[in-house]
Amino acid sequence: MEAIQNFDISILDWIQANLRCGFLDSFLVILNYVMTSGILWIVIGVVMLFFRKTRAAGIILLAALAFVFLTGDVLLKHVISRPRPFTVNTDINLLMPKPNGSSFPSTHSGLAAAATTVLLAKKRAFGYAALVLTICIAFSRMYLYFHYPTDVLCGLLLGVLSGLLMLWIAKKMKLEHKLAGKPKAKA
Repeated sequence: MEAIQNFDISILDWIQANLRCGFLDSFLVILNYVMTSGILWIVIGVVMLFFRKTRAAGIILLAALAFVFLTGDVLLKHVISRPRPFTVNTDINLLMPKPNGSSFPSTHSGLAAAATTVLLAKKRAFGYAALVLTICIAFSRMYLYFHYPTDVLCGLLLGVLSGLLMLWIAKKMKLEHKLAGKPKAKA
């Protein structure tokens, strides 16, 4: 574990030494405020519920988000209790207030990956945009010194697996078919 920790810190320190700039400071802080608690993904999922063509995808997306939150934030963070990087390297100048909770896994990354997985499967054009946003979010968690690279990778993996699991469950339940309903007979 110490070797992993040292490797993680070396990557974070390299990012701080080589990529830190005013543009990224501003952009990634704004992005993190917008993505607080996965609110953008939740809004997208809720909006999808209002349209018949996207209702099933909205349900799947929201279920995947809930699964990531429950397994990542509620379960794994409390079981593993990995300290955040800024508590190990206290010399770092944080750009945002310190987040609460443990570091592993990155819930921001997990929520983004779950939403992206569902959107790529159901609404590909939105999925590509979500993929770009997910990459930015994952990078931002390291740039801001809030998560280790392994936290981010495991968060992304949890998100992808959650999205795939919810897509599989929806397919087994024939969710889209059930939501489509029977066409009304002509009068």
